Amino acid sequence: MKVLWLCNIMLPFIAKSLGYKAVVKEGWLSGLADKLIENQEQNNITLAICFPSAKHIEKAESDNSLFVKNKAKGIDYYIFREDTVHPEIYDEGVEERLSAVIKDFTPDVIHIFGTEYPHTLACVKAFNRYDRTLVGIQGLCSVWAEVYMADLPLEAQRKKTLRDILKKDGLFEQQAKFVKRGEYEKQALALVGHVTGRTDFDREMTKQLAPKAVYHFMNETLRSEFYTDTWDIDRIEQHSLFLSQGNYPIKGLHYVLDILSDIVEEYEDTMLYVAGDVITANSSIKDKIKLSGYGKYLLGQIKRNKLEKHVKFTGRLSADKMCARLLKTHVFLCPSAIENSPNSVGEAMILGVPVVAADVGGIHNLLNNRSEGFLYRPDKPVEMQEAILRIFADDKLAVSMSSNARQHALDTHDPEKNYKRLIEIYNEIV
Repeated sequence: MKVLWLCNIMLPFIAKSLGYKAVVKEGWLSGLADKLIENQEQNNITLAICFPSAKHIEKAESDNSLFVKNKAKGIDYYIFREDTVHPEIYDEGVEERLSAVIKDFTPDVIHIFGTEYPHTLACVKAFNRYDRTLVGIQGLCSVWAEVYMADLPLEAQRKKTLRDILKKDGLFEQQAKFVKRGEYEKQALALVGHVTGRTDFDREMTKQLAPKAVYHFMNETLRSEFYTDTWDIDRIEQHSLFLSQGNYPIKGLHYVLDILSDIVEEYEDTMLYVAGDVITANSSIKDKIKLSGYGKYLLGQIKRNKLEKHVKFTGRLSADKMCARLLKTHVFLCPSAIENSPNSVGEAMILGVPVVAADVGGIHNLLNNRSEGFLYRPDKPVEMQEAILRIFADDKLAVSMSSNARQHALDTHDPEKNYKRLIEIYNEIV
């Protein structure tokens, strides 16, 4: 059986083979790919991977070919051109490029990871074998667009900086782009024959958006770095909080900044660490020019609440650095306005880091409230504050939640079990 993966990014092992820096996104794909490559002869599966790039494609630019083909770890991979900076624009040329990839590899099954980019629709059209097309639901742009502003006050939604004006990328424009991406997503899902999911949320959305599709339950495998260590309350930075990203409103950093000063009043050594892009940077002229409206709003929250010494942006973290940061963390936060099954929560749980998360989307399928962490009502951020303070004040509770969450996550994210389930799905499709 020949299986072609369509991914949103260049997987780290491919980037390493080319001497490029790996993208710190969708890292869970690496663990699954490793298992499939390791056992492909045993399971009679030949894997190939394709992904878009607006760069890393000098060869194709020079000879006008539709894709670049090479090998890493003994498997074929294909790079095709796509404007990944503007995913709200549908390029019919991507259909031609993916048709060429499909013709070259002749897959029996195409497995598309995610619906967030227009290449999903292009691939569904190019393959034109809906009964052999499998789409894994990650996030859903059409749903994300509805809650994009995440309760920001109207004045913050309207706030525009020079960067936003020049790039035509204020919050309303960003929301409109999600709406457009959601339209492509809906078109693609309406055509596919098979979907993988793992939560009540994505199962319900499959019924609505992919009514012709067979829903296949399959959990995700995390990056290998997160299976090798365990959180220990004696090794943490007391009263430290960690948020895996806060780049745009849906991720809910502004909710945390609203309640952080009250936590600092009780525990003056409280520190909030935020990974991802440092969108509040403003120390240089270049930083000030690049500052977005949302970044400026967050900066205002930090200054207004006198939190300058209590908030630190770490920048993007590689898997090993993310793991190290989590192991030092007292409480991991997921204050998002919407999520499906965030791997950041899975990574925290499998290490045993106590989790406080908004009860949105499919998070309740990952974490059992009160025994493995705390879920709070998304419209009640004060409940997030109360949950944090309970864990800060009760080491016994923190240790109990840590142990329970880790056991649950080890089952949810069991690499062998999830790999076997993937093979079952491929065989069911064929």
